[in-house]
Amino acid sequence: MGLAIGRATAIAPDLLAAAPFIHRVGQLDVRLAVSPAEIAAAQALRYQIFYEEMGAEPTAAMARARRDIDDYDAICDHLLVVDHGLANVSGARPHVVGTYRLLRQDVAAAHRGFYSAGEYDLSRLIAHSASGGQLLELGRSCVAPAWRNNATISLLWRGIAAYLQTHNIGHMFGCASLHGADPVLHTAELSYLYHHHLAPAELRATALPAHHVPMDRLPAASIDSRAAARALPPLIKGYLRVGAMVGDGGFIDHQFNTVDVFVIMPVDRITSRYATRFVGANDSV
Repeated sequence: MGLAIGRATAIAPDLLAAAPFIHRVGQLDVRLAVSPAEIAAAQALRYQIFYEEMGAEPTAAMARARRDIDDYDAICDHLLVVDHGLANVSGARPHVVGTYRLLRQDVAAAHRGFYSAGEYDLSRLIAHSASGGQLLELGRSCVAPAWRNNATISLLWRGIAAYLQTHNIGHMFGCASLHGADPVLHTAELSYLYHHHLAPAELRATALPAHHVPMDRLPAASIDSRAAARALPPLIKGYLRVGAMVGDGGFIDHQFNTVDVFVIMPVDRITSRYATRFVGANDSV
């Protein structure tokens, strides 16, 4: 079963019963957090995955709380996949088993800007957004090990699709990670992304100069594209399947032990297959 899910990800059933969900399949549903307790459960799951499983370095405050916490949590929406069928693990209390953090452009502009602005120059993307729907930043995505399957991932995408419709989103973006902070280890993947999936200039965020890691580390002709594509993390593969493109430059995140790449997804390029699969007339938002 992999890393055991902790009790800190549990939520009181009556709290969940008082709030709507977006969609439900079997014992799983996807919903937006509406209470501090739900956000705390998402933070606890993030801590288990990022720090205990993947080896990120927590601050002292995070280690004491055993939660992944930053100042953006207070202004973001938190998408949750909740498992209601964990009686054999935790006395029937539902648990958060997957999460995404969502930050809309209007909210970011009213507060401290986008999280990704600490790694990438977003000026061209923000300027381009004036001619279409607003931007949505995706971040802090994780799923508990035993729930890393199509059912959980599909629910997260269904929740995102509903959110796109509700808020007139034109582009989604965020940083996706290659595990391991040495870019040499990711030479083939970074080169493949640069040569095959680079965003056009008007949508191309660029890693900040002080931290810019070149992605075109190999010439296009020398890349085994099929092998490089297979080596990409599942999250990046999923983004590419819905029409994602990448920015220019990697960013080494020493705290999370990753090399980040910027991913941009024009909503109108998401295929009709995904639209019909994840957005249904009977979904409640």
